[in-house]
Amino acid sequence: MILNLVWLGFFFVAFAACLVQWLAFGDAGIFSRVVQDSFTMSKTAFEIALGLTGVLTFWLGILRVGEKGGAVEWLARWVDPLFRRLFPGVPAGHPAQGAMLLNIGANMLGLDNAATPMGLKAMRALQDLNPDPERASDAQILFIVLNASGLTLIPVSIMTYRAQLGAANPADVFLPLLLATFFSTLAGLLAVAWMQKIRLHQPVVLAWLLALCAGVGGTLVWFARLTAEQMAAQSAFVSGFVLFGIIVAFLALATWRRVPAFDAFIEGAKEGFNTAIMVMPYLVAILVGIAVFRASGAMDLLLHGVAVGLAWFGVPGEVVPALPTALMKPLSGSGARGMMIDAMKTYGADSFPGRLASIFQGAADTTFYIVAVYFGAVGVKRTRYTIPCCLIADLAGVIAAIVIALIFFPP
Repeated sequence: MILNLVWLGFFFVAFAACLVQWLAFGDAGIFSRVVQDSFTMSKTAFEIALGLTGVLTFWLGILRVGEKGGAVEWLARWVDPLFRRLFPGVPAGHPAQGAMLLNIGANMLGLDNAATPMGLKAMRALQDLNPDPERASDAQILFIVLNASGLTLIPVSIMTYRAQLGAANPADVFLPLLLATFFSTLAGLLAVAWMQKIRLHQPVVLAWLLALCAGVGGTLVWFARLTAEQMAAQSAFVSGFVLFGIIVAFLALATWRRVPAFDAFIEGAKEGFNTAIMVMPYLVAILVGIAVFRASGAMDLLLHGVAVGLAWFGVPGEVVPALPTALMKPLSGSGARGMMIDAMKTYGADSFPGRLASIFQGAADTTFYIVAVYFGAVGVKRTRYTIPCCLIADLAGVIAAIVIALIFFPP
């Protein structure tokens, strides 16, 4: 419903802006330019979706190898002490734990479409433990907020879009994005913990949080000391090492467990093509809407107003062109994806707005979409404080993304 209103708004506002330019300035050619831009962007959206097929096929195959090889089972044993304290209502060994781990793992790998079926499976398992089927349980709320915070380890789709749009090093946003999404997740966790009276000062939970905070803080301090060239080089090394290391680890574990890794890869890879086809209509719809909105002059007017407002708070003007991605992200993943692509196409994939829009895209997830789909799938009608906690995580991610982008990629 919200995405429908936003999409219609693009066209109606654009038409009004064209009318104003025609009547006030005699610009009769504005209508033909808008139509031409819509045709051009339709072709661009198709080419981008087509280019995603190979990368999505590869990573969905690798994810299935990791699943078949027991990587998820190993992770479950590793994080069980933490999960038992954050989700006290979920018994040890309950199917919900494995489903939640699969979902969180897919989100960390940046495989949004693969994460949704796992998340729905987790919600159904958590619903079995819910004493009031129409009211969200504490475990469901925390799980939703962790989803909406968008914790991402490997932003595969974002790096793929950057590669498609000509970025010199598509992975240069890897560490900034990881840091931004960490702060988003931490804010969401703290908000839910305060509402549910989860004792985060328990030794196990505190040890995990302190270790994560120390790691993130150390990363920020280390990279803040480097020059832009050194920062880019080291970020590229860490990104490549982690990405390739995960691939090799999944394959090695499958080999050790005597799992036919190639067959498992093919099984998962078959989903890649279908996933790319599913993305295509959304890309065409939202990118054409954005193209019309921009070509009419409405986007420039909106961004100018936002820039004037932010200038009062000392925020650099280079931040403004990337803000539409941040504003759209809680409403629609496809809409935010379109805004990100539009920023990279307009200003360049390696520009500050292009990079910041990429970080915004990965710093949090689609709050309203996740709440509607996940709770709707199990019949929960009273979501309690889920959305406020999700929006707190979103806001933390936006603020962190801006600060971190200014550190890593000073305009």
